[in-house]
Amino acid sequence: MKRRSSASHLTSPSASHLTPPAPLSSRGEGGGFLRLNGWKLICPLAVLLLAGLTSGCAPTASNNVTIRIHYSHFEPNVITVRAGVPMTITLRNDDPIDHEWIVGPPDVHEMHRHGTDAVHVHLPTEVTVPALSTRTTTVTFKDVGETAYICHLPGHEEYGMTGTVVVRA
Repeated sequence: MKRRSSASHLTSPSASHLTPPAPLSSRGEGGGFLRLNGWKLICPLAVLLLAGLTSGCAPTASNNVTIRIHYSHFEPNVITVRAGVPMTITLRNDDPIDHEWIVGPPDVHEMHRHGTDAVHVHLPTEVTVPALSTRTTTVTFKDVGETAYICHLPGHEEYGMTGTVVVRA
């Protein structure tokens, strides 16, 4: 039995299985946009796709925001709202422990640092969020400026469980 060199049949320039197919335009096949060089077709499609994906990243003028509680931190830790416009805030606690969301001026936070209600249910600016649950509240911020939101359960503020509401005109 005669043995062939295994390299010769792989490197032969005449091997039809190694020759790339001719572009559609030179074979007389296809029509319209299919005759375009691959890059001329792919580049504009990629640009359109990226534009569509990034347009969803722009801030919207929504009256709703979700604040996720994860690893004893608020995400996002800064939200921007319009003064005088009711804002519905969904608080989603993904942690296996309870948290609270207290928003207000410094005197409110000072009062909560020294202990007040164990559970908050009566004020839209003071919400208890049990472990692995979601609560929704609606707040109208009247004054332009910044105000803090903080979890005042023991050790949580010190751990960094704070955020800021930026109120714009």
